[in-house]
Amino acid sequence: MNIFVGNLSTEATEKELEHLFIEFGPVKTTKIIMDNYTKRPRGFAFVEMENRPDGERAVEKLNNTSLHQKSMVINEARPQADRRDSFSNKRFNSRY
Repeated sequence: MNIFVGNLSTEATEKELEHLFIEFGPVKTTKIIMDNYTKRPRGFAFVEMENRPDGERAVEKLNNTSLHQKSMVINEARPQADRRDSFSNKRFNSRY
């Protein structure tokens, strides 16, 4: 299960996230998203857990908890839309 972690402190590390989530079950990956230009954290991350029931329990228990004095928003990640198609559809649909 892929989990979105929002409102993440820029001080948070991938190891800290793994430590938080591993309490609920095996963690496959943790990835803090970085800004390509500044190379600083963008304030959100993704955690992939091996089992859906473990992931659902983690979301339930960790949502609105604090890390580095910031209340995190945690929920199941949604698939990313194809940005090219999304942009072109909005542009052309707004004209007609």
